[in-house]
Amino acid sequence: MGSFSIWHWLIVLVIVMLVFGTKKLRNIGQDLGGAVKGFKDGMKPGEESKEQTPEQIAQAAAATEKTVDVHAKDVNK
Repeated sequence: MGSFSIWHWLIVLVIVMLVFGTKKLRNIGQDLGGAVKGFKDGMKPGEESKEQTPEQIAQAAAATEKTVDVHAKDVNK
């Protein structure tokens, strides 16, 4: 009653394949792998600037120069 033998796991695997099908299981695996890869890429700091082209960096810098800081005034007081 302690642990499952290899035969238990094989029966479970066959049942899962019959219920879901191999194509759906493959899609789930690809989605999970893509999510893990995206998470790992998101956790790496400073990698975004290396992936951007110099034109994209220049456009981002120009966009920040055009930003105007304003302070809102509350007219209901």
